[in-house]
Amino acid sequence: MKNKTYLITGSSGFIGTRLLDYLISINCNIKLLAREHHPSIETFICDFRKDKIPPLALKSIHTVFHLAGIAHDLRNQKQVEELYNSINIDATINLAKIAAKNGVKKFVFISSVKAGGISSIGKCGNESDQSSPSDIYGKTKREAELQLIRLGRETGMRISIIRPALVYGPEVKGNLRLMFLGVQKGWFPPLPKIENKKSMIHVDDLVNAIFLVANANHSDHEVIFIATDGVKYTARQIYECMCIITHKPIPKWAIPKAIFNILSFISPSIGYKVGKLLGDECYSSNKLESLGFKAQKTLKDMNETSF
Repeated sequence: MKNKTYLITGSSGFIGTRLLDYLISINCNIKLLAREHHPSIETFICDFRKDKIPPLALKSIHTVFHLAGIAHDLRNQKQVEELYNSINIDATINLAKIAAKNGVKKFVFISSVKAGGISSIGKCGNESDQSSPSDIYGKTKREAELQLIRLGRETGMRISIIRPALVYGPEVKGNLRLMFLGVQKGWFPPLPKIENKKSMIHVDDLVNAIFLVANANHSDHEVIFIATDGVKYTARQIYECMCIITHKPIPKWAIPKAIFNILSFISPSIGYKVGKLLGDECYSSNKLESLGFKAQKTLKDMNETSF
């Protein structure tokens, strides 16, 4: 590690912040490609939305951790399609091409389980399962994956792709944060006790997985790794964990699933949210575990400061 220099993109994000802290804690040589200067780490300024990537940023870099991307844009998908394509695909491939030209050995891309499409009902998907991604985020992540794999074969740069399940932990954003606040403030409805399956992973375990994959001697044919904490949660279990974390009593009743089904028929947007909440999103991280990964945290271990 002392002889390696790591470049991180997306270091100010939810996952990137924790990865940066981890690399600092083990005394790694680090450089950043970011929109703003870091007070104590060499930073190359670049906004992927408007700036060209400076080739100098990739000079003498051993491994790139590419976390920057667009994930949560609540506008209409057609309005942001160009932005998703520009950041999640074009910027990713341009960065990888410059990295390869500068002799970077490894390129670690943080993708998403959404790139693999929707998991089959009652089945936990793995890296070999692939269906059409359901939204622009998943589609652009998948296209970036395919182009990176092709580039790796052409240049010899080692490509590693990590697909995290739903990530939780301090300062989490998106729907999970909204659910947490809803339970905390008392307006989130008691979910029905159904046997759906959802996979998740704590951000610190994900960071450990990222570093493990970056330094593992995995086969060039095994480039995609799904990351989960190994627990299969139901929506009700997630809800009850949130109640415990926020010191709220767990209701002894639940809103029947039939009510959610009726609401889904009223509005497509509500139906989409109900599907996200009560549907299956289950994935296996057996391949990652074969490299020696073992999650240290589960949602049940969290407390109020964990969000």
